[in-house]
Amino acid sequence: MQFTAEWVTSLKEKRMVVKSLVEKTKHKFNVSVAEIENQDVHQSIVIGIACVSNDAVHARQMTENIIDFMDFSTDAVLDTANVEIIKV
Repeated sequence: MQFTAEWVTSLKEKRMVVKSLVEKTKHKFNVSVAEIENQDVHQSIVIGIACVSNDAVHARQMTENIIDFMDFSTDAVLDTANVEIIKV
């Protein structure tokens, strides 16, 4: 997921936004969450999420819930959210 935080003026400020969003999401959904790109770009936040399930429908629903939660939980604007379900 890519967010834009236009009000962020420093990497320290960005880290506070990212840390809050990542911790809230991990706690609520018990998934792996991390900032995966643009760590040195002040106003761009790119977050990756990993969820493991034996049911593709459940994984899709959980992913949609996480996207909605993250969009609601921050003042940053959600630009894009790419979802990939891998079946083995």
